[in-house]
Amino acid sequence: MRHATLRQLKVFEAIARHLSFTRAAEELHLTQPTVSMQIKQLTGTVGMPLFEQIGKRIHLTGAGEALHATCREIFDSIERFEMDVANRKGLKKGHLKLAVITTAKYFIPRALGPFCQRYPGIEVSLKVTNRERVLERLADNLDDLYILGQPPDNLDVVYKPFLENPLVVIARHDHPLAGKRHVTLERVAGEPFLMRESGSGTRMATQRLFDKNRLKINIRMELGSNEAIKQAIVGGLGISVLSRHSLALEGESGPLAVLNVQGFPIERHWYAVYPAGKQLSVVARAFYDYLLSEGRRVAEAGWAAIPESLSRKPLHGLSRPDKAKNAAL
Repeated sequence: MRHATLRQLKVFEAIARHLSFTRAAEELHLTQPTVSMQIKQLTGTVGMPLFEQIGKRIHLTGAGEALHATCREIFDSIERFEMDVANRKGLKKGHLKLAVITTAKYFIPRALGPFCQRYPGIEVSLKVTNRERVLERLADNLDDLYILGQPPDNLDVVYKPFLENPLVVIARHDHPLAGKRHVTLERVAGEPFLMRESGSGTRMATQRLFDKNRLKINIRMELGSNEAIKQAIVGGLGISVLSRHSLALEGESGPLAVLNVQGFPIERHWYAVYPAGKQLSVVARAFYDYLLSEGRRVAEAGWAAIPESLSRKPLHGLSRPDKAKNAAL
């Protein structure tokens, strides 16, 4: 192993974690031929196969499993060293790694702007993906902080709310229910719904509300992103429930309308999350504190851009949520 390079080990670790050459290449921003070449060279150095293919799936060999465990130890040590260096340098330099669910893309970049201007020497990596992938990264401790609309129940984490995340019913501007007041949940249940994929926090919150009222949602289509849902709404395919943040870039004469439905908005919050026991670097701690103290103000600047015509029901101040587990710092 004396000739194995750090780059080869990084490529191997990504493949071992995803069990996919394609996903590893995407994560590392490399071509698949480059990834394959790195693994071929590493396999030659080890002198034993690291992967085996059964059908269309790849699996780690015994040697591959042992090397994967070693890689994690190496990269954990490097991360601790980088954290120590960053702590010694203060906030002059450093690297901040964030993973956020797709809806958070409407305000997290806006929140990052003033933070990066305040600390221009900091480099930021921002991974935007669905809830399932964010939870996978959280379980593997791949990032400094995670932004979620609902903390996980099956992972030991520290989390704190920093911003309200109201869910509203969205329809096309010329929908028969647009502009009407006190639309009943029963009336809305009969409309064709466009829903996010299973496991989405927005979908789970919507489902809970309808289940509580013993109503069945008329799901017409499942779509993988808020933008796809908004385009489908404009196309007349149905209505949906989305975060109000997703309307931040809609214009006064835009094609969408927020319906005034009883039981909405569903009051939720955005949470800053990290694994319990994790020691945050000085950079990650600074951004965490920044979110808790200033994140709401930055996001509200984006809310101000949402036309009144899109929202018939005003948002209230950030309510104090029930005491959450692991929330104490």
